[in-house]
Amino acid sequence: MIRTTIRFLAAVAIVAAAACSDSTTSPSSISPLLIPAFQSTPAGYSSTDNSFSASSDAGVPWKPDRNARDDGAMMGGGLRPEFFGGIGLARGWDRGPFGLGDFPTICVFSSTTGRVTCPDVTTRRGLTVSRSFAFTDASGAVQQVPGATTNTINAQVTVTGTVTRDEGEITSQIQENSSRTVSGLAAGSTQRTVDSRSMASEQSSGKTDDGTSFTASRTVGDTVTGLVVPLQDGRPTFPTAGTIIREMTAMITPSGKSPATASRREVITFDGSTTAKVVITKNGTTKNCTMPLPFGRLDCQ
Repeated sequence: MIRTTIRFLAAVAIVAAAACSDSTTSPSSISPLLIPAFQSTPAGYSSTDNSFSASSDAGVPWKPDRNARDDGAMMGGGLRPEFFGGIGLARGWDRGPFGLGDFPTICVFSSTTGRVTCPDVTTRRGLTVSRSFAFTDASGAVQQVPGATTNTINAQVTVTGTVTRDEGEITSQIQENSSRTVSGLAAGSTQRTVDSRSMASEQSSGKTDDGTSFTASRTVGDTVTGLVVPLQDGRPTFPTAGTIIREMTAMITPSGKSPATASRREVITFDGSTTAKVVITKNGTTKNCTMPLPFGRLDCQ
């Protein structure tokens, strides 16, 4: 069974809540040094269940860039496709929006915990990924394996380890976890409901392209509450209810310089219409946006 790191979650929550404005700029702006931090996510984060783009943790790590420009897009590469109607309709516990996909047969059920634990997996970057699941039918009865009568799945994931990138110039300590519950998976269900939470912490040190040493930290997290995705033949499967709250805090200290800190928060609300409401807060300054569904582009006032 995956062990939840309570102290880590509490620490990340405190950091995110206490995030202040960039110490090198006015409260409504973000230092160019920090802008790249919000355009990606920590290494390995795509292995957890979260709302950030799965490609946002690929490539080189973020580092100070005085020439960086804010592109106005949602942070972390935007939303994963299942959150805006980008996953085609398919029924069953293993398919469609928020379906589990392939389930490894080598996972082991524990009658004590009621969970199914899978062997740890090591990624190509050397991170360790641990997963466990809980399966129940519509009556709440625990199941040892998923099947046609499975109605609810809770998946828990942790990712830990050290990553060295940028030709050995940057080293990052990674600690991440997520817990997602999806219900409405049984045959005959007309909608799926999703509730989840994820957190990631990245502590880095290294050198910039010009050889300047730096240390950096970044915390990322999201909470999905009451997200409802209808399953209706011939219609897009975008959410019609629920909220997604996404937060990120970054701090960087170049050698011989004062620390620079910045934070962002995004709240996406689905109300049954074909337009999602998006409220974006950067260092305490808020703007209201909309996103047409499905496949819409962000439009901010």
